[in-house]
Amino acid sequence: MIRVVIVDDEALIRSGFTLILNAAPDIEVVAAVSGGRAVAEIGRSRPDVVLLDIRMPDVDGLTVLRQVRAAPHPPVVAILTTFDTDEYVSAALRLGAVGFLLKDTDPEHLAHQVRTLAGDGTVLSARVTRTVVDGYLANGERPATYPEVSRLTGRERDVLELLAEGISNAEIAARMHLSAGTVKDHVSALLTKLRVHNRVQAALVAQRAGLLGPGGRA
Repeated sequence: MIRVVIVDDEALIRSGFTLILNAAPDIEVVAAVSGGRAVAEIGRSRPDVVLLDIRMPDVDGLTVLRQVRAAPHPPVVAILTTFDTDEYVSAALRLGAVGFLLKDTDPEHLAHQVRTLAGDGTVLSARVTRTVVDGYLANGERPATYPEVSRLTGRERDVLELLAEGISNAEIAARMHLSAGTVKDHVSALLTKLRVHNRVQAALVAQRAGLLGPGGRA
């Protein structure tokens, strides 16, 4: 079972997401709490995935993210927001968030997105605009994209393109007819060469470099 904690200040959002996810046979929402209880509950429940509201009145979502990611063996954290141009997006990605979901995500897709997150994939809403991507990459988080991409081997570039689609290591391995361990090694190598810290940052690099075609697919 994939264990999930939902953190949101709106009870309706918490109950709705809980109802949708608990309907999946392989997902269990172990807690749904407001921001003030988040860090303690996540530490107690030890979930695989946290869906975290970025804007909450009782506590800053970035503060929760920072504390959760600093803990030993932290869960995967995806950001929930109603805004596809939220000014907190780049900060959340720098702090280690590996997904960015709008709260109006299609219920039919939500369980799949949680599975992707739990499988080391990335989830970026299709409505995350080019402005957000360009702003993140232009604010000094990393050097220019193209020289780093050119240092990748052909196999690493193939892995990067698939990683940028948001799929997990297991799915990449299946598509490329490789072992999961080999894919993990390629991902580690390409993160180092691209000078980024996580898969979302690598996906944004791929999009900026034009590896995903016009407009990108990450």
